[in-house]
Amino acid sequence: MNRILVLSAIFFSITMLSSCKRETRPEIFSRINSEVVQHAKGYATLQEATSTIGHRLTGSENGSKAEEYTYSKFKEYGFTDVRYQEFETKAWSRGAVSVTIGGEEVKAVTLGHSPIEADVTGEVVDVGNGLEADYAANPGKAEGKIALVYLGVLEGSAEGTRNLHRSEKTAIAIKNGAIGVVIFNQVDGGVLLTGTASVTGELIPIPAVCIGKEKGIELKEKIKAGEKVEAQIQMTNHSDLIKARNVIATLKGSELPDEKIIIGGHLDSWDLSTGAIDNGIGSFAILDIARAFKTNNLKPKRTIQFVMFMGEEQGLLGSTHMVKEAVKDGSIDNIKYMFNIDMGGNPIGVNAGGKLNDTTFFKTVGEEIAAIDTVYKNRFSNRSGLHSDHQPFMLEGVPILSIISNLDRAIYKCYHADCDDFDLVNKDHITNTARFGTMILFALANADKLPAEKMDSETTKQFMIDNNLEEPLRIAGDWKWD
Repeated sequence: MNRILVLSAIFFSITMLSSCKRETRPEIFSRINSEVVQHAKGYATLQEATSTIGHRLTGSENGSKAEEYTYSKFKEYGFTDVRYQEFETKAWSRGAVSVTIGGEEVKAVTLGHSPIEADVTGEVVDVGNGLEADYAANPGKAEGKIALVYLGVLEGSAEGTRNLHRSEKTAIAIKNGAIGVVIFNQVDGGVLLTGTASVTGELIPIPAVCIGKEKGIELKEKIKAGEKVEAQIQMTNHSDLIKARNVIATLKGSELPDEKIIIGGHLDSWDLSTGAIDNGIGSFAILDIARAFKTNNLKPKRTIQFVMFMGEEQGLLGSTHMVKEAVKDGSIDNIKYMFNIDMGGNPIGVNAGGKLNDTTFFKTVGEEIAAIDTVYKNRFSNRSGLHSDHQPFMLEGVPILSIISNLDRAIYKCYHADCDDFDLVNKDHITNTARFGTMILFALANADKLPAEKMDSETTKQFMIDNNLEEPLRIAGDWKWD
């Protein structure tokens, strides 16, 4: 009898040890993959939000509803630590606009942070790409005139010409004495684009509008032929002190709780449509990544904060507020990585900005993901740009991460336009963002040693220079190394 009891005890112990065997990372990835493929909710929640809320403009009633919607979803998914981070700011919204060029009423959209009221009339002058070189080629050309600017880089431009953001082109026009700016889109079919024309988030002193590509080319040809083109721009807008809220769900780390990985994307959108692509596909994928962490009982070593940023479209307002608060209370050094998803989807790799100590980490993680699904191509880059919520973190030296997307290029024609609606969203693509994003985030939060460390001021400066970011940062007044 005693022998039977001993054998039973040994068998029970072996069984328990076997059941408690620690999962390997590939095994965890496989489990994540199966669950997300079967139960992903990113597509459905985005569809619900776009149909019941509409656009998500910061400071609007819709924006507030979107904040409450995502807060409730985090709670529904099992998060107990969910909070609003409120900030107060001046928020811009459009009123009426009328643009007449050559005596003809032209369809136009006001660019963000244009004046509260404007009525200007003047000659239209073609300044090409609207870069410093274009004005330097003909000094004084735009003084007292309305500048016609192409949104992109014109065919036939000098080799190596590097484009700037619409806000930076507007700042250059103002600097060169323009009394108005007419930017024409690079998308066929008369599609109009909105977005901020301010590098600082403050009101600009001159009106700025966007017109269709075809109309812009027509005006260029008239001016080239020597025809004098007159334009009148009339508009009213609003700039009000508003309150908005970042939504933050926190999953506390099991071993290194003071070290934080932030994954965020902007929840807000412009008001011409529902912002399903910019940035519904990013923010609602993050919401599903958060769900996957709770549903799959994933235990990160480091604390993860899932953040829905507001105010990105009007000048990175929410992310800038979060960083300022972290600098103020000293917690900025606890933020070890910022993973930003903005208009990204269907990942085929990652872009890791910052000074990497371990260049193999993301490659190894990518090989494990690709072993599950070859849709993931394990591509890698180490660079960065501006104008999304990673920027204020990056300027403080925080390593940043984003996905390399493989989305249908046709969707980008609706960037900031009235066609950015849910019918552009591909269900498989947003699901791929959720499953691969969950794997990448889990690996990063559980790394024995992070692949990059916070950069000191001089290293951050050099990273900005190496990525050709000094000029746009100087234009915006954000270059802090003089």
